[in-house]
Amino acid sequence: MAHLRSVNVGRPREAAWAVIGRTSIDKEAVVGPVEVGVLGLEGDQVSDTRHHGGVDQAVYAFAREDLDHWTQVLGEPIRDGQFGENLTTSGIDVNEAEVGERWRIGADVVLEVASIRTPCNDFKMWMGRGGYDNTAWVKRFTLEGRPGPYLRVLVPGAIQAGDEISVVHQPGHGVTVAMMFRALHTEPTLLPRLLEVDGLVAEARDKASAYVANLSL
Repeated sequence: MAHLRSVNVGRPREAAWAVIGRTSIDKEAVVGPVEVGVLGLEGDQVSDTRHHGGVDQAVYAFAREDLDHWTQVLGEPIRDGQFGENLTTSGIDVNEAEVGERWRIGADVVLEVASIRTPCNDFKMWMGRGGYDNTAWVKRFTLEGRPGPYLRVLVPGAIQAGDEISVVHQPGHGVTVAMMFRALHTEPTLLPRLLEVDGLVAEARDKASAYVANLSL
């Protein structure tokens, strides 16, 4: 059964190593129910509002299975929330989820897969401060192609660790989180596929549309 292992929140903290001098990447697990609104989890606050947050990046999910993979790669244990995720999942391949796929979590909350995480230098620095080998971290994370999805909140409510995750809608176009990530970062020939996604986030649509336009020149 797919379920939430943990629900994690963080608030801005001063960090000289962060690009803007503060970061919210340090997430801590919450005990008990957490309210989820259209802009994210109660108690969670974005630091860099230029690159993060908003309705299309309201909640970030990462699979425990992928954390376990990185544990093997790095040779050190990785706790839930270490990658800055709000939701640490188990039993669901979040990277093979279709963009636009909808999940019900618990009794009421419905989330929709909207976009993908793009690794940044703050992520690299955070991993280094945690004692992990962060050599060429952005490149290594990108080449693995397991970014985890950003989620929109379609139906707000309360969630907590242990809640079941059920897939309640799949668009059927076959454009997955992993494919979207590759299209945007390593395999631009996949960009036209993104235009099959209804409600595609603006940044991805603009990039895909520009690629298609250049093909016709």
